[in-house]
Amino acid sequence: MELWILFGVFTLLMLIGTPIAFCLGVASFATVLYMGLPPLVVFQRMNSGMNVFSLIAVPFFIYAGDLMVRGGIAQRIVAFAGALVGHLRGGLGQVNIAASTMFGGISGSAVAEAAAVGGLMIPQMKARGYGVDYAVNVTSMAALIALLLPPSHNMIIYSISAGGKISIADLFTAGIIPGLLFAAALMVTAYFVARSRGYPVEPFPGLAAALRLGIVAVPGLLLIGIIFGGVRSGIFTATESSCVAVIYALLVTMFLYRQMSWSQFVHSTLGAVRTTSMVLLIIGTAAAFSWLMAFLKVPAALIASLNAISENPLVILLLLNVLMLFLGTFMDMGPMIIITTPIFLPVVQAYGIDPVHFGVIMILNLGIGLNTPPVGSVQFVACAVGKISVWEAMRSIWPFYAAGVIVLMAVTYIPAISLWLPSVFK
Repeated sequence: MELWILFGVFTLLMLIGTPIAFCLGVASFATVLYMGLPPLVVFQRMNSGMNVFSLIAVPFFIYAGDLMVRGGIAQRIVAFAGALVGHLRGGLGQVNIAASTMFGGISGSAVAEAAAVGGLMIPQMKARGYGVDYAVNVTSMAALIALLLPPSHNMIIYSISAGGKISIADLFTAGIIPGLLFAAALMVTAYFVARSRGYPVEPFPGLAAALRLGIVAVPGLLLIGIIFGGVRSGIFTATESSCVAVIYALLVTMFLYRQMSWSQFVHSTLGAVRTTSMVLLIIGTAAAFSWLMAFLKVPAALIASLNAISENPLVILLLLNVLMLFLGTFMDMGPMIIITTPIFLPVVQAYGIDPVHFGVIMILNLGIGLNTPPVGSVQFVACAVGKISVWEAMRSIWPFYAAGVIVLMAVTYIPAISLWLPSVFK
């Protein structure tokens, strides 16, 4: 009966449009009351969920990404990407994906990437005769690359949800090849869609111009090496690297590019504070919800149910992928990671699946969910920038979905795609 109350209250509140943090908190509170436990337990679990030192990295990476968007780094990366790949078929679509790949290695946020790159690219693509649905779909799918590349704060959340026992440096490293593979798959898809629609290519500006734009973009791109190299080499932790990212972003945008005004700085700071407060509230309530699921032995029940279906790890991974793809359409990524990691991780470990490998699978899988209604935050941002409805974009997004699912299956069933690069640094 306790599980019916926990999931029933949660589902009911979510269906009537209650914010996800309150869905989790109220469901946990109602279940604790039914079980006769002190209500204080919920608040204790919320406090313990938020009182994790590694979580400091999340707001600082969010802050750094916002500073870079407002400080001109995104614009220079887009210009450099245009010089590199604009001459390919569907030129501005290819530029969009390449710029998202480079900017994703700086911001670590899919929503920030959709807003930054989409705000620059979608109006240009519309003006050059590209279909607005094509521009929006390329933007929203390319934004997901940021989830896999360091400094992905969702990987930090996954590590914390797993009890802090999984190396963030290994997760950062494991996501690089899948992220680049995903970018390549999207570029191939964008090429064929652009070819079928007869979209143009951009003129190649010449090696000298490309080199000049590359030099201008280097200060922003250098942050990728600073974050990844510093964390991977052990010079600083992921938490410390987030602080370095903020300081570096301020120095570059204020003193090198000189594009950060005082009002923009204030807006970036306030925006980071608002986003952080929402993220921490979700993390706290999700921690209480996850504790109740562990207390009620949900992971053990799931393992038993899956064993009744199959004991083949390949089948289990397929079932979990289907389940996560389904759940990802109804819930945002952060809460999903916090809620499902304590349930799914014991299951995959029981079948001998590496937790770092599973982390990359989960991030990519739930990332696709960010681009599916009814709770597709990345898709909502891209559609808002393109000024079209979600359903209009959905009608032509299927080739890009197919590319994402193909990469997901490759990452799922070829562990070396995720695990080879971390093994090199051992």
